[in-house]
Amino acid sequence: MKLSETYTVPCIADRIRGIDTPLTVRVPGSKSITNRALLLATLAKGKSTLRGALFSDDSRHFLKCVQELGFTAHADEEKQTVSVAGMGGPVPKKEASLYVGSAGTAARFLTAYLGLSEGVYHMDASEQMRRRPMAPLLKGLESLGCEVRFEDQPGYFPFTLHSHGFCGNDTTVNIDSSSQYLSALLIASCLSPRDFTIHVEGHHGMAYIQITRRMMEQFGVCTEQETAETPGGVLHTFRTPAGQRYQALDYRIEPDVSAACYFYAMCPLLNIPVQAENVHFDSLQGDVAFLRILERLGCQARDLPGGIVLSPPPNGHFPGISVDMGACSDQAITLAAIAPFADGPTTITGIGHIRFQESDRLTAIVTELRKMGITCEYTDTSVTIFPGTPQPSQVETYEDHRMAMGFSLTGLRSQGIVIRNPGCCRKTFENYFEVLEDAVSRLTGV
Repeated sequence: MKLSETYTVPCIADRIRGIDTPLTVRVPGSKSITNRALLLATLAKGKSTLRGALFSDDSRHFLKCVQELGFTAHADEEKQTVSVAGMGGPVPKKEASLYVGSAGTAARFLTAYLGLSEGVYHMDASEQMRRRPMAPLLKGLESLGCEVRFEDQPGYFPFTLHSHGFCGNDTTVNIDSSSQYLSALLIASCLSPRDFTIHVEGHHGMAYIQITRRMMEQFGVCTEQETAETPGGVLHTFRTPAGQRYQALDYRIEPDVSAACYFYAMCPLLNIPVQAENVHFDSLQGDVAFLRILERLGCQARDLPGGIVLSPPPNGHFPGISVDMGACSDQAITLAAIAPFADGPTTITGIGHIRFQESDRLTAIVTELRKMGITCEYTDTSVTIFPGTPQPSQVETYEDHRMAMGFSLTGLRSQGIVIRNPGCCRKTFENYFEVLEDAVSRLTGV
């Protein structure tokens, strides 16, 4: 399916009748797991094979960077596999220039790995990634002996790392704007010749930190976590005992729960049952919590061998709710996109950090809903969306894949919703609109 500059979402709510069999969809591999696995395989000793890998702009940029650092890595997109020959820690090339595109995981993970290695590495990124903050991670690396030279604005791409290995055994990192800073340091921490401690300021994205820790354990490195109550709030400290090394694996990557959530959200929106293949509640991914939020809307979930089946609310309506989405904030746009159809106001809290992601997502949500005539109120960390009938509108996506995918849901129930630049989904789910079209066809019989 070739996408044009815009995509008019087919409004199908009135064309669906008596759907009893679940709409079954297959989504690509997890972006979060694919990119973590790529770095872990690079750090491991020996050849790893990653199966069910995601191929998208983000993962291709990551893989290309790994190859440009001198690692032997091959991809078979048809078979959804990647093989990586890890060196057990050392980087083959002691000098390189890398371009990470808009891939936040590649940007943060590779910066930490290279900043704690030995060599000179020039790092650059897309205009979008150049606007996203890097300062908290780079400050932590500087405290460990890395010299960082900025070419433009301090704390942002592009910059050059003059790295000298670990020149300390502890650092502090603030994760209010991104948990990826902490994940990046944790993954690279086993390179330290001594026990290594990370003190954490902020608490955003701890579900993603648990993905990182569990995958580190799968590849052979364990970390210890201490949590303490202080007058300023909860303090997290992580410690990686010295002497551990990653081992090469034949590793199966889970389906992307974040991608599956767009289809699960169709359950209350269109009053249909939905199943995403091989998505289960024991997933490593924090976005599985979004299905529990959908249960609060009246949906019923059954975890079956083929994947979770979500059934719609018995009365065909769903309520407005107040929910903290800090643990699954990538789905804040998804809930916001269906919130106008709720029976009451929907308040989403704990999402201040989404202002610093691919776009200022909090402002984007409010701007696009108001263009549709939907009343919204917001603070720096929350948004309240009131029920209403969305009017025809062109949705600006701000080069943000989640804006494109999330607001496509609104158009399934309201006429005249047009997504601008739908191709931005290449970042994580390049055939999203093709999968959506197939789902629409099966639901309407057309």
